[in-house]
Amino acid sequence: MNVSGAVAEGFEPVREAFVRNFEVLGDRGAAVAVYRDGHRVVDLWGGTRDVDGAADGAPWEQGTAQIVRSATKGVAAAALLLLHQRGELDLDAPVGTYWPEYKAAGKERTLVRHLLAHRAGVPVLDRPLTPAEAADPDLGAAAVAAQAPAWEPGTDHGYHAQTYSWLTGELVRRITGRTVGEWIADEIAGPVGADLWLGLPRAQRARVGRVGQVDAPAQSGALKTRPKPAVTAAYADPASLTRRAFAAITPLPDENDSAYRAAALPASNGIATADGLARFYASLIGEVAGGVRLLRPETVELARGEQSSGPDRVLVVNTRFGLGHMLHGAASPLLSPTSFGHPGRGGALGLADPESGVAFGYVTNGFRTSVTADPRAQALLRALRTALTAER
Repeated sequence: MNVSGAVAEGFEPVREAFVRNFEVLGDRGAAVAVYRDGHRVVDLWGGTRDVDGAADGAPWEQGTAQIVRSATKGVAAAALLLLHQRGELDLDAPVGTYWPEYKAAGKERTLVRHLLAHRAGVPVLDRPLTPAEAADPDLGAAAVAAQAPAWEPGTDHGYHAQTYSWLTGELVRRITGRTVGEWIADEIAGPVGADLWLGLPRAQRARVGRVGQVDAPAQSGALKTRPKPAVTAAYADPASLTRRAFAAITPLPDENDSAYRAAALPASNGIATADGLARFYASLIGEVAGGVRLLRPETVELARGEQSSGPDRVLVVNTRFGLGHMLHGAASPLLSPTSFGHPGRGGALGLADPESGVAFGYVTNGFRTSVTADPRAQALLRALRTALTAER
């Protein structure tokens, strides 16, 4: 595999793992970036821009971007944390303070922090939205505002796989008067210089490859693990919270469709380069080149302070969440116990680790069946840990 890019001295294990992802773990096209104390130390890419090598079989280039699915949730969470940091949003206020319609159906005591920590109790919609309806922020907001909770808000947690889009997006719109995509472009991506978009501009379409589902190679050497029977049953049962949460948009959107990519769904359809994802996380925990830092240290502590832990009523495994970010745990291993970030189902991962000053971004065009811990991203994290350990 012809891998392009560079690594700083000492980070060679990451390059070795990245090459192995293609040779052994079946990556088709991917990129990884790492920042250390605000400076990029890993910037690698390889393979084809499109998962199937279609059309002209164009190679992945340095500026190639891909949809990162739920890794977008970490960006949306940062938007709300920034609004809190600026005094425009009270995390302990009822959601209805900013969004009166949300008080309906027994949700009047739902706090803003409940939305961020997947404790709001509305991971499902009684009537799923079509992809066209989901792309309309008015319809999405109205649907979650009218929805009765599956449990008393604040008393338990379960992954809001799709509804997180309208919960977070509408709060940003009510407070700022701008759509969440516009606000992220103006207040996060632009100042940081990060190549990431929530609502892909027409001018950027040519940079984005085609994505698709791929199978792991039969002889990859990766440890084979079987899901627990309860997890398998939950995904097989159309009436379960698990199936219904992921089916809040039905049928599943075509992730290669330009109309879907132009929509702004903070739960699922952000588009980024690996460098854009890593640079974003680097800006949360320190200054990136140019002197920009988004979150103050006390806000970082809010992001990674545990809010939810234990059995997840949707994912049916033990999960840990801070305010909008997943935390290190068995279901979603990050770089270290101090890390916070968010995976994208089946591939992408972005995170920050305040203790080491490291930020990480991995994007791919080939999605697997994993939800929170993709083997390719995990291989890169193990290599990064090796590099950091060797420094000591």
